[in-house]
Amino acid sequence: MEPQVQRVSGSEVPSGATHYAVEIEGLGHAFTCRAGDSLLAAMVARGLRGIPVGCRGGGCGVCKVEVFDGRYAALKMSVDHVSAEDQAQHRVLACRIVPHSDLQVRVIGQMANTVRRLIDGASQAERSGGRNGLPNQS
Repeated sequence: MEPQVQRVSGSEVPSGATHYAVEIEGLGHAFTCRAGDSLLAAMVARGLRGIPVGCRGGGCGVCKVEVFDGRYAALKMSVDHVSAEDQAQHRVLACRIVPHSDLQVRVIGQMANTVRRLIDGASQAERSGGRNGLPNQS
């Protein structure tokens, strides 16, 4: 089945689920996001890493992600960091989106290379039997 991405109105009521699974490409695990919480707030609340954290209000742009599967509502974002074309391509700020279904995202902002190095280092540590540096999802 081809992945589907849909931006919904912020006033649209979510499906009735209380939690959604969020998968960050390359991390190999998902975390849960409570209905009504922003993607970034849910990740931070669980003590996880994967999406860079900056101002948490849409002003810095470091948490830029591309949603490649799922439905979400987008809050107002600065055009300095997210253009109309970005929004049309589902490139948004994790601090300014609220899932309305399970989501799959990839980090694409100015910190994407740092995140890739973290993921690569964790993968190498796992292969060599070391600790991966990422908290367990519990």
